[in-house]
Amino acid sequence: EIRRRGGKVILIDPRHNETARLASEHIFIRPGTDVLLLLALLHVVFDEGLTRLDHLAPFTKGVETVGNLVVQFSPERVAPITRINADQIRRLAREFAAAESAVCYGRIGLSTQEFGGVCQWLINVLNIVTGNLDRIGGAMFTLPAFDPVSAPESVAPRGSFGRWHSRVRKLPEFGGELPVATLAEEILTEGPGQIKALVTLAGNPVLSTPNGRVLDRALASLEFMVSIDFYINETTRHAHIILPPTNSLERGHYDLAFHLLAVRNTTKYSQPLFKPEDDTRHDWEILAELQSRMTTNGAFGSLARGVRNKFIKQFFGPERILDLGLRFGPYRLSLRKLKQAPHGIDLGPLKPCLPKRLRTPDKKIELAPEVLVKDLERVRVKLLDATPDSNGHLLLIGRRQLRSNNSWLHNSERMVKGKQRCTILMHPDDAADRDLMSGQNVLVRSRSGEIVLPVEVSEEMMRGVVSIPHGWGHDRPGNRLEVAQQHAGASINDLTDHQAIDALCGTAAFNGTPVTVIAHT
Repeated sequence: EIRRRGGKVILIDPRHNETARLASEHIFIRPGTDVLLLLALLHVVFDEGLTRLDHLAPFTKGVETVGNLVVQFSPERVAPITRINADQIRRLAREFAAAESAVCYGRIGLSTQEFGGVCQWLINVLNIVTGNLDRIGGAMFTLPAFDPVSAPESVAPRGSFGRWHSRVRKLPEFGGELPVATLAEEILTEGPGQIKALVTLAGNPVLSTPNGRVLDRALASLEFMVSIDFYINETTRHAHIILPPTNSLERGHYDLAFHLLAVRNTTKYSQPLFKPEDDTRHDWEILAELQSRMTTNGAFGSLARGVRNKFIKQFFGPERILDLGLRFGPYRLSLRKLKQAPHGIDLGPLKPCLPKRLRTPDKKIELAPEVLVKDLERVRVKLLDATPDSNGHLLLIGRRQLRSNNSWLHNSERMVKGKQRCTILMHPDDAADRDLMSGQNVLVRSRSGEIVLPVEVSEEMMRGVVSIPHGWGHDRPGNRLEVAQQHAGASINDLTDHQAIDALCGTAAFNGTPVTVIAHT
């Protein structure tokens, strides 16, 4: 639709993926170097006087600091590293800055690499200094009915960063959570604070976290593990107790996350399609009961269990929290009113609303926060000043498949039937250099491990880059996923490295893993 209106969509990715087939233009980039491209784009914007703060000027500070920071990252200097021509970078910057409206956008692939945190910062900076934040056609804020920004903290807790750190590697907490890359070592490393018991809720971290074989070994060593899940899968097979919850059609649903990321303000509550059996429990009821049985003091400790559970359900259940959030929200809705609109309520298009969304003490956007500025030194040392040397390695990136939904749908014959989809995609020249052909089994090896899977030769890959889909690897003994076992595939996370992280925030650096690929005999 953007292209039909005369607009342009440019995709920058190491793979000519599904989106590339719809885009105006696709540009390959060497995995892990997106941060240099963003810095070079900003270099051109500042160097050629293309900044256009317009309506954002009263709300921003640190613009001059950013301009000074990007001086050393010229297109000519980053081009050999990103593998994007300097003239192309300059053209992109000029077109972006000159456009009537534009937006720079990046999510999973950009985030799960060594400089993902800085990339997300620079995306926002680029949108801001070109005047494309909080304007129609640019990056805009939603105004959701359940609004975590304006809701009381008791209903929607605020974020946090670095209040405490992990025991072994001292990785920072974010929003009360630690990076999953540190989980295995927190279980395996002896000493005060060692994790010896674990609760997992859905998910399948043995397949979805880096160096899954190490986490596999860690889970096997736990003194106690309980899983809230339907399946005995690669993770829950380690559990001493599995507590199956109600399924998704037996419970109500309100999407907090995606209303925040929408392109139009809407709200919708989906009521349960089926009534659960009397002896089943929702996820939150299981968690509340576990907490209740472990609590011997505090506000509810003295209440009889039946009274306590009724009290918790009435005043702290998800529908109660949702109702409070809607009532405190900008539209003053209620859950009762929302239930009367089974198809949802259209709350209108996104509108400029920056002053209302700013929650900084001085009501200004700090374009150059110290913690992010300091991380640019790491970018300079590791990427800009280093001499690129592949040592014969290919760079591995992941890919997600619609029919898989990560690993969720692999136990459905309808979803996994047909041609083999767990393949390693490889450029024809890279395959020829290794005497490999499509359909041939290859051994892929990294610092962390090795797997065997078929190669699929494809020009959709950038030369020097290979891709393996996420969520496969159902060949471990002990799982009960009979259909998935018949289509086992191999886990990309037997190759990724739990030691490879974004040092700024601890996020696992999945993309850009060096691997070797040889014929498997």
